[in-house]
Amino acid sequence: MNARIFIDGQAGTTGLGIAQRLEADGGFSLITLPEPRRKDPAARAEAMGRADLTVLCLPDDAAREAVAIAPEGARILDASTAHRVAGGWEYGFAEMQPGQAGRIAQAARVANPGCYATGAIALLRPLTVLGLLAADAPLSINAISGYSGGGKAMIAEHEAHGGPAFELYALGLKHKHLPEIMRYGGLTRAPVFVPSVGHFAQGMLVCVPLHLEQLAKAGTAPKLTEAYADYYAGSENISAQRGIWVGNLDPQGLNGTNRLEIFVCANESAGQVVLLARLDNLGKGASGAAVQNIKLMLGLENA
Repeated sequence: MNARIFIDGQAGTTGLGIAQRLEADGGFSLITLPEPRRKDPAARAEAMGRADLTVLCLPDDAAREAVAIAPEGARILDASTAHRVAGGWEYGFAEMQPGQAGRIAQAARVANPGCYATGAIALLRPLTVLGLLAADAPLSINAISGYSGGGKAMIAEHEAHGGPAFELYALGLKHKHLPEIMRYGGLTRAPVFVPSVGHFAQGMLVCVPLHLEQLAKAGTAPKLTEAYADYYAGSENISAQRGIWVGNLDPQGLNGTNRLEIFVCANESAGQVVLLARLDNLGKGASGAAVQNIKLMLGLENA
């Protein structure tokens, strides 16, 4: 099968990453528009009509506009934030729960997850689903990403001038990934989410610190590691480290892959744990997940 893919917004970081991965994979034909017609609604709608699948790599408002002009029957994967908690859209985190890959495969509209959200949901959902963590637990989430997650302006600043070694942002505590973290992480109370950027191109760590007494059921750190290992057993892309992790973690350790790793760090005498997810913000956090969803939607990957 030579699947025809139209990437609306191919010039952006995520769009370029998807195109590169598809070209390297083979079996895909990219529909492109000449520069003067890339913002022409009629040309874009015509391209959507010819494509087996359209991928939107656009700002939120532009993504909504693209959906509005899409011809009837067009299948769409949206990499923006616009439709991640919208009705009629399937959430594109295939490992989130049993059967999710199959739901993605059958869907006409799929929303690709956010990078931070992927790490946070991977950590939180197993615990809320298993009843180990209450939906209204008071939580905090700390995370660091490579500067490629900040878009063209941030990339240019870091690459031209060096940029800060470390920078906190979104300190208004209203980060755009919070709604999907809450919905798919199984939370009813918004966590305090503190994201940051480091002076490295790509890679990500997402951390959830906990006191063991915050668990809804009595538990230990080893029980948490077993819960993760069992939840993601058989997954090709997500693995959980069995046993307590005591080493350092490099956020760049999974760069270039579509994998996510889970670690549990602990000081059991103090009743404290830190839950950690490591992923490539451009891989499982963006382009890698998108290509996985493309293959599921086109029947090229087992659901």
